[in-house]
Amino acid sequence: MATLADPAPREARVMQGFPQSLAHWGQGRLSESDLAHIPGDAGWPLVGNTFTMLADPHAFAQRMIDTHGRVYKNRAFGGWQIALIGAEANELLLFNKEKIFSSEQGWGPVLDQLFPRGLMLMDFDHHRIDRRALSIAFKPEPMRHYAGALNRGIASEVAKWEGLLAFYPAIKKLTLDLAADSFIGIPWGPEADRINVAFVDMVQASVAPIRKPLPFTQMKKGVDGRAYLVDYFTRETLRRREEGGGQDMFSQFATATREDGSLLPVDEVVDHMNFLMMAAHDTITSSATSLIYYLAREPEWQEKLREEIFAVTGGPDGQGNPRPLDYDDLGKLDLTEMAFKESLRMIPPVPSMPRRALREFEFGGYRIPAGAMVGINIYWTHHSEDYWDSPFTFDPLRFTADKVRERHKYAWVPFGGGAHMCLGLHFAYMQVKILLAQLLQQYRIEAAPGYNPAWQAWPIPKPKDGLQVSFRKL
Repeated sequence: MATLADPAPREARVMQGFPQSLAHWGQGRLSESDLAHIPGDAGWPLVGNTFTMLADPHAFAQRMIDTHGRVYKNRAFGGWQIALIGAEANELLLFNKEKIFSSEQGWGPVLDQLFPRGLMLMDFDHHRIDRRALSIAFKPEPMRHYAGALNRGIASEVAKWEGLLAFYPAIKKLTLDLAADSFIGIPWGPEADRINVAFVDMVQASVAPIRKPLPFTQMKKGVDGRAYLVDYFTRETLRRREEGGGQDMFSQFATATREDGSLLPVDEVVDHMNFLMMAAHDTITSSATSLIYYLAREPEWQEKLREEIFAVTGGPDGQGNPRPLDYDDLGKLDLTEMAFKESLRMIPPVPSMPRRALREFEFGGYRIPAGAMVGINIYWTHHSEDYWDSPFTFDPLRFTADKVRERHKYAWVPFGGGAHMCLGLHFAYMQVKILLAQLLQQYRIEAAPGYNPAWQAWPIPKPKDGLQVSFRKL
């Protein structure tokens, strides 16, 4: 149970000292003495636990929980973080009923140079107003348009996948190409390729160990990629406002209005587009890869999903071509959706989530001071026997309506929760269902016996070998 503590003078000073400029967020970090009452581990001199944690984040978290309990401190990445573990902690941070936590100041130190002012880097009223304006891009009419573009793009590419394939790079490329069509509304080609390169550079730079854009560093490539996209999206926003927007997501953002009828500022449209392209691309790539992995490993579940897809689409046409999945039929793929949810439980695309405490609060019997960097561990909660039977077994039937009702609402949070629930989650469901409809109408997905690839666990999971699977014609 969390409670808001009475603000002491020091906490009031800390809270007043939170400037909005991210360049100053590193100032006034809490010291070890501020957190002396919280159990934890400082790690090695200078580097703390950074490299130990990166080597195996899940094993590190389990060791810390076993040693210190479900509230612990950890020194890494140049400062102290406090981990709050379990579904109750997830609810506290994500629902944020008392507005204790800042998402902007949690994610900012990681993402500000590359994806500033994205929805995830906004709080409270500013976040609410912009989220409402941007939600127009996910209304039924534009979503129907995206469904058509996804069916065409996925069908064209998946037809080439027969045989042994490294799935992760293949779906990564396809997802970027689909974004050029559905998100930006431009044809695949040199311009889309240049945009894709810029996005890849920015995403890789977001987790680069060198945080300054020095020559020849990944951060420099990322900052240069951002400069290119800022210029491109600025010109395109102005053009689309002058000529009238289309049904693609970018045109929807460019012409979105706030509650008072005013257009979003151009620079904010650009930042929202940059951020949502990044978020959609990397998380869908990761989650589609984990689903394909489990379907290759669990052929009986693959066959159940194939039967459902055949029943909804009618199966391949007379020439053996997969039929497209109609937008109006998306809601009929219940078991397919449950399988996707289970893969998101097994390998959540965002395994942990940071916040910064704006005020002192209490959780798990500990007083957490204002200014603390805090975070939840989504992966651990998704694999805890407190909430799941046999948590390391793939079982889509965990997501039947009755079982969902019985569980803690925040035991499954791959899309976050509360005000910052992923705006594009229905787009993700749609893209994955259309992908599976194309794949399972023409291929049997197979993996070598005993295949169990190593996964890069953080920041966004991916198989280190690219996921080697075979697509065999039915």
